[in-house]
Amino acid sequence: MRKAYTNCNIFTGAGRLTGKAILVNNNIIEDISDEKNIDRSLQQEDLEGLNIAPAFIDLQIYGGNGKLFSAELNVEALQATYKYCLGGGCTQFMITIATNTIDVFLKGIEAVKAYWSQGGKGLLGLHLEGPYLNPEKRGAHIYEYIKTPAMEEVKMLLNKGRGVIKMITVAPEMCSEEIITYLMEQDIIVSVGHSNATYHEAMQKISLGIPAATHLFNAMSAFQSRQPGMVGAVYNSNVKSSIVADGIHVDFVALSISKRLMGDRLFFITDAVTEASVGGYQHVFKGDRYTLPNGTLSGSALTMMQAVKNAVAFADIPREEALRMASTYPAQLLNEKKQFGRIEKNYAADFVVFDDALNIKRVIC
Repeated sequence: MRKAYTNCNIFTGAGRLTGKAILVNNNIIEDISDEKNIDRSLQQEDLEGLNIAPAFIDLQIYGGNGKLFSAELNVEALQATYKYCLGGGCTQFMITIATNTIDVFLKGIEAVKAYWSQGGKGLLGLHLEGPYLNPEKRGAHIYEYIKTPAMEEVKMLLNKGRGVIKMITVAPEMCSEEIITYLMEQDIIVSVGHSNATYHEAMQKISLGIPAATHLFNAMSAFQSRQPGMVGAVYNSNVKSSIVADGIHVDFVALSISKRLMGDRLFFITDAVTEASVGGYQHVFKGDRYTLPNGTLSGSALTMMQAVKNAVAFADIPREEALRMASTYPAQLLNEKKQFGRIEKNYAADFVVFDDALNIKRVIC
């Protein structure tokens, strides 16, 4: 069905347009046209002067609305997470499982397949955060399940998860060049994180073509004058990195400095979890964050729009750039047939509609 969205301020991901209409046909953007020239026989939707931008993309979220995916491992948990994402203007998400048993990963793969087979929307695939991490930087991850990767196991996981596993966070110093190269050859987005690598160890592995880093600053070797660490390697390379913009995982001053240094290489994730009282990861809600029962910070209570608001309000990031960090920049990491993160011809018609105070009024997908 063809439709025109009119009377709106359009942020395309590249710039801002007024007096234009977005023409959509079968969920794909057909064109952006002058409002006065559109075919009047088209169904029109008046957006009442509101702002419209590409819908958001969250490449790291563990669950939502009381359903932690790794504890449930079912379609219902994915449906609950999708609804949570929509509430924050996010239409595409990468469900994430933290370091766990291989059995949990395999059951997670099957749950994703079931969700897709039942027509589930928005799910890009599975992000495995672990188990190939450095135990010294495990954060909230379960120590007993952290391991050094063996090629046989990696091949088995990717075989079972073909088309499902899209992203894996690894500590580069724990992985051989052979393993990292193999993951990238299988079209896996390799992201470095939970790492105690020296600057030189990190740069050596990044030089293989690793494209991403996971939650800048958190659970990685810090930037220091004599030891630049993983943070220094992220700063001084072409790697894109996610960051958790809640003011708890990372101070807003650190976000602001990193943005100035990294430009379009820095993007938002929520790293959001939800309350869980069973399984290996029991998350306790503390009002503005989640912790393990022992008090270890274990996840955020963010939505993607809240990350955008925080960046604008507390990190001096311009609104349009904050919107890109939630949509255009994470989209650049994806290798998908549908194009996300821009309002442009042939891109997916996934939009977030909001007022000038960044309050969401509608999500269109």
